[in-house]
Amino acid sequence: MTARPASLPHAPFVAVAGLSARMLAQSAVRAGLRVAALDLFGDRDTRAASDVWFDIGGAGLLIDPAKLVRALERVARLPRLVGWIGGSGLESHVAALRGVPGLPVFLGNDADAEATVRDPRRFFPLLDTLGVPHPDVSFVRPTEPHGWLRKRATGCGGMHVVHVDKARESDDAASSADTYFQRFSPGRPLSALFVAARGQAHVIGFAEQLTCEIGDLHFVHAGSIGPIDVPPTVATRVRDAIAMLCAHAGLTGINSCDFLLDGDAFELLEINARPSATMALYEAASPRMWPRGLLACHLDACRYGRLPPPEHRIEHSGCAGQQVLFAPASFTASQAFSDACLRDPHCRDVPMPGTPIEAGQPVCTLFVCAASPDAVRRALERQRVVVLQRIETCLKINHEANHASHSCPA
Repeated sequence: MTARPASLPHAPFVAVAGLSARMLAQSAVRAGLRVAALDLFGDRDTRAASDVWFDIGGAGLLIDPAKLVRALERVARLPRLVGWIGGSGLESHVAALRGVPGLPVFLGNDADAEATVRDPRRFFPLLDTLGVPHPDVSFVRPTEPHGWLRKRATGCGGMHVVHVDKARESDDAASSADTYFQRFSPGRPLSALFVAARGQAHVIGFAEQLTCEIGDLHFVHAGSIGPIDVPPTVATRVRDAIAMLCAHAGLTGINSCDFLLDGDAFELLEINARPSATMALYEAASPRMWPRGLLACHLDACRYGRLPPPEHRIEHSGCAGQQVLFAPASFTASQAFSDACLRDPHCRDVPMPGTPIEAGQPVCTLFVCAASPDAVRRALERQRVVVLQRIETCLKINHEANHASHSCPA
């Protein structure tokens, strides 16, 4: 655990946990709260937004369940704690944590609501009942695997999605309730962010999802761009689908809906029953609409059952984009690299000096604002080049330092 002087000494605490807690921590600060952050990286901007930080990392960029429980037990002793919120990476842990005594109040969906939308054997039959379109789903390996994907219900970030015809049958674990198969469908991957309470939903906006390939993984989540406009008829159908799901599942707080858009046709992929990283897009692109940040909306919904008023609609004052930059090669973040990224207004999730980063692992998140989605894409590409040049310099310095340490004196 690390700590910093509290900037709001009399404000309540909220705990935020996930693979990375930075976005939730910064949103909590906008809401006037003190923050306990639990994540794997302890990035510089995460720590800057937090009063206390706990390391919950395990092997292979995964959350260590024992560390998570111990951190939450310590968080429970913080003064004026309102509870804890789970972000990305907690999908496979939340159910087990519900039965652990002595932990803080969980601020999010209850167990049944989460299971309704996360258990594929409950979720897709519900979509069929409601008449919501989705790609074909199977719970046994397709006899003709071409054109099918294997997924895990507790996976996140696309790291669990593989082509069935390129996977070994022995790895499918088709009997597991966590594994299912979904037919690949064309279309743009989009998402809708919404806040729910008492069976009702308020859609905040739509965003485009960015993906990339890393090794054999072809659908790795790499960021998002939004708010974007979608055809009015599609927006209406997606809002209607979300409203029906919230009424049947009883979702609470901020959640997101992933779907594919092909022309005017959409297919729903999944509901992420937790606050989404796309929150940052709306906070940046429409700050006047959300002066207290969107985590405040999540807390209002979870604690008091309150939603924004129906007439409270996004007025796009621009567009924002965020993109994860993955390391092209292994390197160690130098002080100069870390400082340069921290000073850069277009960098988020800035690694601490001395952090080793393996090839293919996330380095930082690029974040830009512009007038349109196309302008955002161009700005993200320019920023990507800038940070890659910094990495190249860092690699050169690392190489020269290693060479000097192995050189024999004359």
